[in-house]
Amino acid sequence: MKKISAVLDGLKFSEATMKYAIRMAADTNALLTGVFPESYLYHSFHLFDMVGNQGISKVKLKHLLEKDQATRHNAIAIFKEHCKRMEVDCVIHNDKTFPLEDLIKESIYSDLLMIGGHETMNNINEAAPTTFIDNLLSETQCPVMVVPSKYQDIQKVVLLYDGSPSSVFAVKMFNYLLPLLRDLETEVIYVSGEDNPKDLPENKLIREFIRCHCPLAKYIILSGDPDEQIVAYLKNEKLNPLVVLGAYQRGVVSRWFRSSMADKLISQLAVPLFITHYR
Repeated sequence: MKKISAVLDGLKFSEATMKYAIRMAADTNALLTGVFPESYLYHSFHLFDMVGNQGISKVKLKHLLEKDQATRHNAIAIFKEHCKRMEVDCVIHNDKTFPLEDLIKESIYSDLLMIGGHETMNNINEAAPTTFIDNLLSETQCPVMVVPSKYQDIQKVVLLYDGSPSSVFAVKMFNYLLPLLRDLETEVIYVSGEDNPKDLPENKLIREFIRCHCPLAKYIILSGDPDEQIVAYLKNEKLNPLVVLGAYQRGVVSRWFRSSMADKLISQLAVPLFITHYR
């Protein structure tokens, strides 16, 4: 992997996203782009903050805008300082148009996009995954790592498999981009609708493929509802996993790797997710 783009809100700066991005860039010797999107419609303040004794105060508005700009500049300075400390090569992108469009364009020219599942790019707080994250994940042009609001070292890799090309493609992209994580404990999880599942779909082929990349991988076969079973299984995980899954895209038909799976993982688990599209 040669280029990581970390998406950071200068007004609600995520230290966790910065740490995940810098650690990943340092381990892979990749260029790290700090993407600090801005919108003319996004400020930290509300309409009533600008109101004085005679209506909207130009003085108050000017002060509030300057304060926001200082906050954004400070966030960029913190990011640069941490990159310097870790000897990570970094650049800053600070476009001032429409954040979603900018990030989709950014993803075309990145190997990996990294963003916190809580990001909104506005001054409204939402539960993760936010509307902004949903829209970004459905349109992004490269793999995305959605990270939690608290940083933890990655200690394990969990590959979600359902027999679809999208789930295999996710494993491919993960191994191509992050071979440094191959040495971690790895599990392949499959959920069958049968009461007594016997084996994986395309069992011989998937085991052969996984063995080439993760020869010591363990296989976990569960039965029941995939959303419920995977969340319950991961909630009992003792190590801090990175979860790999595919097909977060509008119009993609998959037996169970659909948007709701990623939504449930983002909302119910504080773990990083590696998500890819299959086209």
